Formats: sequence, structure tokens, C-alpha cells
Amino acid sequence: MSLSLRHPTAFLTTLLVSVAAASVAAAPPASAAAITANADALDGTCATLRVFNGSSATGYVVRSGAGYGFTASASGATPFRLEATQLGRYELFGSDGKPAYQSVVGFIMAGDSYGDRADFTVTKAGDRYRFTATATGQTMGSFLWSLGAAGTSYTVALATATGCFTPPDIDPGVTGTAAPGVDGSGRLVGTIDAHAHITAAAAFGGQMHCGEAWASGGVQVALAGCDTHRSLNVGALFEAIVGGTDAANSPEDGWPTFGDWPQHNSLLHEQSYYRGIERSWRAGQRVLNALLVANRSICELFPFRDTPCDEMDQIRVQSRYLYSMQDYIDAQNGGAGKGWFRIATTPAQVRSIAAQGKLAVTIGVENSEIFGCRESNDVPQCTTAQIDAGLDELQAIGVSGLYPIHKFDNAFGGTRFDAGLTGAFVNVGNLLSTGHWWTATSCTGPSDNEQPLVQDDLVRLLSFGVLSLPPGTVLPVYPSGKICNTRGLTSLGRYLIQRMMERGMIIHVDHMSVKTAQAVLDMAATAHYPGVTSVHSWSDPTMIDRILALGGFVATYANSVPEFLSEWRANRAAPHGNAITGYGYGTDVNGLGDQANPRPDATTTPLLYPFTAPNGTTVTKQVFGSRTFDVNTDGAAQYGLFADWTTDLIQRAGPDSTLLRQQLLSGAEAYVRMWEQAIAW
Repeated sequence: MSLSLRHPTAFLTTLLVSVAAASVAAAPPASAAAITANADALDGTCATLRVFNGSSATGYVVRSGAGYGFTASASGATPFRLEATQLGRYELFGSDGKPAYQSVVGFIMAGDSYGDRADFTVTKAGDRYRFTATATGQTMGSFLWSLGAAGTSYTVALATATGCFTPPDIDPGVTGTAAPGVDGSGRLVGTIDAHAHITAAAAFGGQMHCGEAWASGGVQVALAGCDTHRSLNVGALFEAIVGGTDAANSPEDGWPTFGDWPQHNSLLHEQSYYRGIERSWRAGQRVLNALLVANRSICELFPFRDTPCDEMDQIRVQSRYLYSMQDYIDAQNGGAGKGWFRIATTPAQVRSIAAQGKLAVTIGVENSEIFGCRESNDVPQCTTAQIDAGLDELQAIGVSGLYPIHKFDNAFGGTRFDAGLTGAFVNVGNLLSTGHWWTATSCTGPSDNEQPLVQDDLVRLLSFGVLSLPPGTVLPVYPSGKICNTRGLTSLGRYLIQRMMERGMIIHVDHMSVKTAQAVLDMAATAHYPGVTSVHSWSDPTMIDRILALGGFVATYANSVPEFLSEWRANRAAPHGNAITGYGYGTDVNGLGDQANPRPDATTTPLLYPFTAPNGTTVTKQVFGSRTFDVNTDGAAQYGLFADWTTDLIQRAGPDSTLLRQQLLSGAEAYVRMWEQAIAW
């Protein structure tokens, strides 16, 4: 807050004189109606505040000087907008847009922006409410004849008002009546994003990623730029490595201009603000699989953090973030349980949520050292007891599936390699995590990387100057052509897979080396277990066909439309392609992977706005502040554009459009049916 209290005596004199001048009696307006809604259902309310001490009225709150005083006049009272910051918590905007905040000297003042002290917890007190400063626990009431900290005998009566300030927000840009979320037979109707990282803001120590999917202070806080990511700062350098952005040109102008980000390759900036997710849901998305993501080595490489790098701690932090996001969206939509964003921990819950027309959010985990099960020079760092305890913990927070292996080799098996500069970056992480580089051999048939891994990429990576290797480290040399990770499924890996099957959990095969994936699918085939998936193009085609043969679920990375169509058609043409009844996409949003690129042919065959989404709604261009997004020129720069991308995908499928539309709208059903069968196994 910008208020200065260098001269407290003069300040108090001015304030008290202002309060006295404000206390002019007048009759209350006849149109004002008492507000008695639940304390968590006040978002967007425009109201006057009348303060009581017990049964005695102190007065109506009125803006006075730098703070607030009291008046006996309802017509002279300041109208306040209550903007939910969480369930039962609010920011109070005066008619001038200034948020009220609890100052350190006791007065409640008018500030400039949201902060911890501009947050008030509201509870019911009969037909009135009690306002408590969330950060300090102080009750709103009368302090030295002004509005400020007081005893718990103080309450506030709310009455309807007009003339309130409207804080900035983002419109989803979707209108019309959507088709039902289930058909007459109870089958889900809608698309599924089977791989999204909407909690990434809380991952990797909490500062490597700039921006938030939601924030108590609204869009101005959630999508503000970050000093750590400005030109040539460490965040800009890291983003240049993983996304290919220009580290020397990162002005960080987020809200409201967004000249710098989000872009389809601004991978360390928020791309899934909840209003974008809302747009996609309103345009027909039925299920979102939110993957909690963690990587200790990458976290430790970034010099700034406010949460631990331990991967299980990162998962816990993100779980709390996700449930708080659900609560926040509830608060924006009338109270607990009333939001459109609903976490589902069972298939039955998904079906119930869909029947209500809401978005079902399932939870998965994708990290390299799950349960602390890394390996150090091939020595596992965990036990079977840790695995069992870890699975118990994950299921307790609602996790339905996980990736046994992610970017690094671990105690369960070998990883599938990345390529190019990203591969070099991840390989350094593998070295730091395990004590060794990736090891590979030439192979034929299914492979882990069709591109040779050479020292040139590592040398280029190290030239950025933000990474360093242990003294005496020798750079690896790999065979050219098709190569395979030498590491396969370990005995601990077999134990984990068996326990996951016994619990009906979904096994994500993506990111496993060919050798590891073959062994996992052998186990699933022997057990006739259907709960296996590949959902963002990180498995060899041979593995994908085996997943289809088992009754598993397949989705394709939501990259460029031609690439998606090519992979979908290839999977359908595979020996078991006729097993596909529903199909999904995996955005990998916020997952250090490029989002769909802008259309190279946008000038000749663009997606035209407005368009009709697959569920029958009408969709216009989405606007963030002063920036208007267009999938033709922006690609999938932010999550809301996947509504546009999905429609464009169907339109550009040519003679396959009808079949693709049917399979995409059956994607949520196919995924949930696979999950049900895994539980019933």
C-alpha cells in the first residue's frame, strides 16, 4: 500500500475532522434492501456497510480523507463492491476502485492494490455479518471514531446499493445453450484434455513459473509480470532454453497489455488462467486431467524459490493449490459446491459432475522422483514400504493415476529421451539426479529417440551461462540413428506397477523407455489390466497399439493441427485402431512443451470468428485486457484458445471431420469407461 504515516498527529487530526464532516444525517433510501445471503455467496455484491456495536448502530461507512468514517445517512454511505478472494473472504472496493485494508495503526484505510491486509474474512452473525481482517484477525468496527480494528461485539449490516466499482475481469467469450453433458443413455458427451499442468505456478519452487491460474487479488495479480523473468534475468534465460524465446527481449508486460506473454512458446509464463479454462469448458470440454508436476533437479537449478524442491513436497503444495482453485471458483459462483470447476476422485463423480453440466477435474501426478524413488548410480533410494505409503497418500488427495517415470531414469526404470537443446537440458538434470548421463545403445524397431544426441547440444546449453557441471564431468557421446535407453523396468518398478493395478490406478506409459514400457505392458497384458494410457505423444507407436489392444485410452499432444490429424489417423490405422471409440488431446499446458503454433496458412484459410463450437455454443475472440486472441495468429497461446483449436481441428479434418468430431466428443466417456474397468479389475 502507498499510504504514508510519517506525521501521525497531523494524519489523525485530518482524519477525525473528515469523519465529523461526513456525519450528516439523512433518511435512508427506500429502495435499499437488506442483504442476508450466506457469507460465501456475496461475490459481486454492491452494498452499503452499516456498523453496529452490539445492538447499537455506529453508522454507515463513508469514505473520508485517507480512510473511512461514519455517517447516519444511508444515502451518503459509500457503496462497496465485495469481490471474493476465496470462500468467505472478500476484497472491499470503494466506488473509486480503492480497496480497503487494515493498516498497522488500527485504522482501515483506502489502498492502491490487493495485498494480505486488503482481505477480509466474512462470517454470518444473525442477520448481519462480522468482517475480520484475514491477515491480522482484527474485527472491523469503530477505532477512534473511524472505521478500523475493534472488538468482536462489532458486526456489519449490508444493504443493496448502486454505483459500485467493477474490477477488471476476463469474459470467456462463449454464449448460447450448450448441449447436455450426458446423453440419454448416461454416456458423457464432451472432450477431454488428458494432460494439463494447471498447478504449475506452485511447482518447481514456486518462482520459476511466472503467473497464476488464479489469484485472490484477481487477474491483475494472477497475470502480472515478474522481475525475475525480465530481459536477461534468469527466468528469461531459462525460458529461452526450454521455449526458444528471446532472452534479450522480455519486457514482462503482462496484464493488461500482454505484449510479451502469453505466447505459444512462453513456457515459463502462465497459460491456463481459469477464465481460459472456463472458455474451453463452455465450448464443450467435459474432463480435465490436472497433473501435479515436480522435478527436484530443475527446481534446484533455479536460484529463487519459496517452496521446497523435494518432489513429494511439491506435489503436496500443488494439491492444496488445486483444491484452493476449486474453492476460489466456487466463491466466484455463489458459494461452496456451486462452481463449474469440480474435482472428481472417482468415475461416478465424473459422471455426476457431467450430468450437472460442469467440468470434471481429475488428478494425476507426473514427476521423476515420485515417493523419493530416485536412483543414485543405479542404487535405489526408496523401499517398498515407501511406495505403499506414497500410494496411500496420493489416493487420499484424490490422485487416480501417475507416471512411474518422467524425465529422468529413476528407481523404477529408464526414461524416454528428449531431443535437441531441451534434451541436453534434461540430460543435465538426469546427471544431477542420478549421478550419470543417459546411457543408450543403437536399436531397431521401437526406439526412444529418432535423433542422435551429440555433444553440440550440451555445449550450446552450457554457453547460456546459467548451468554448470560438476568438476571433471565428461560429456556423453551417443550413437547416431535410432537409439534406446539401456535401462528397463526394475524390481521396484514391477512392485509399483503391481500395486497400482491392485488399486485400480491409471498407469501412464508416456516417458518410459521402450525397454521399460514393453515390460509394463507385458505385466498389464498378463493380468488383462485395461488401466493404461498414452495421452501426449510420448510413446512409440508400437506401445500405443499395445495400449489399444488392452482396452486402454489414447490421446494425442495438442500441437499443430496437421500433426495431430496425422497421428490420429496413424493410430486408427494401427492393427488395433478399431478399438478407438473415443479420443482425447493432451495440451501439456504449462508443461515446458510448446503449445499449438500459429496457423501458417491463416491468411488464406483461417478459422472464422465467431464460430459454432462442437457443443452448439457460439464463440467469439477472447480478450485479455487490451489484447485480443486469435488462434490463427496466436496459436494456443493460452488455454481458452483450445476451444478455437478444437473447432479448427475438426473443420480441417476434411472427409474425416464427422468421425473426428464424434470421437473427440466421446473422449471423456472412453477415458472414464477405461477407469471404471481398471477399478473393477
